[in-house]
Amino acid sequence: MHNIDIAKTEPAYQDLLSRPIRELGLKLEASPVERFVEQLYRELEAKGLTKFRPACYLTDEWGCPSGEPIIGIPFYLANAALAQLEEETHDLEDAREIMMYLRHEAGHAFTYAYKLHNSAEWKKIFGPFRRPYHDIYRPAPFSRDYVRHLPGWYAQKHPDEDFAETFAVWLTPRSNWRKRYRGWGAMEKLLYLNRLARKLGKSDPPRRRGQADITVDDMDTTVAEFYHQNRREEVAVTELTPDTDLRDIFPVSKRKKTALPAHEFLHQHRKAVIDKVAQWTGAQRPLVKTLMDTIEKRAGELDLRADKTRGAEHLAEVTAYATALVMTYVTKGKFIQP
Repeated sequence: MHNIDIAKTEPAYQDLLSRPIRELGLKLEASPVERFVEQLYRELEAKGLTKFRPACYLTDEWGCPSGEPIIGIPFYLANAALAQLEEETHDLEDAREIMMYLRHEAGHAFTYAYKLHNSAEWKKIFGPFRRPYHDIYRPAPFSRDYVRHLPGWYAQKHPDEDFAETFAVWLTPRSNWRKRYRGWGAMEKLLYLNRLARKLGKSDPPRRRGQADITVDDMDTTVAEFYHQNRREEVAVTELTPDTDLRDIFPVSKRKKTALPAHEFLHQHRKAVIDKVAQWTGAQRPLVKTLMDTIEKRAGELDLRADKTRGAEHLAEVTAYATALVMTYVTKGKFIQP
């Protein structure tokens, strides 16, 4: 995440940045994100889950507190100005991504509401719920024992995440999961979920209510402090010297009529490249973001140019280059090997 320079931000943000988040009066009701929650509830109804309506609340990030059948939604999605600030300093979720996260978190909430993770069948199909939870995990790319929903082979992270991802795929309208996952090991999990829905659809969950960890009403930090504190952890990119590589990728003369600054080209395609590299490598998204920010910044410092007529070629090369670097980092712990 980029630093927020309060002096240079839009006037509309000036007041927001200096105010504690709990004083902004943010509510889920009548906010821009409420319609997505309503869509989630309609999807649950359409799947026959007539008694399961997980409560949603505004907090600091997407989540479902462990064991609690409730869904936390990032506070910035409840306010148009905050969403714009998030987009400029980070990556704002689009409508498709918001629904992907909601369906995933609903899977966690479904597990906790009906205490599924305590059952022998759940453990047999997904694994032990008490398995240690690691943020850094080594997935098996292209494994057919898991569904594919969130980027980074996320279902492989933990049995709890495996169930949540399976639930999300099962819930998604027109996901066509019976056809897409035919012959996959993941099909057993989807069919189990389908049986569960028929069995529990009209039953009240044992745990109807959950306890939130932190809500917007508890957040004493100002908006500016939140963004400074939550800047992604810097990763070891100091050994990365991409000058020669970037000159090879963008060997365009400044005098060429169709030339544009390479750092502008990279910024235009930044989110798409990050999304795809994270999706197919399984690397942690902050790692990919930091790498792309480094590449974009260096391309600007070198004053390189892209060619508007060769956009597809540049994009393919940058994506392949970033993927190669990330896979080297994932397997070797460094971007560049001596």
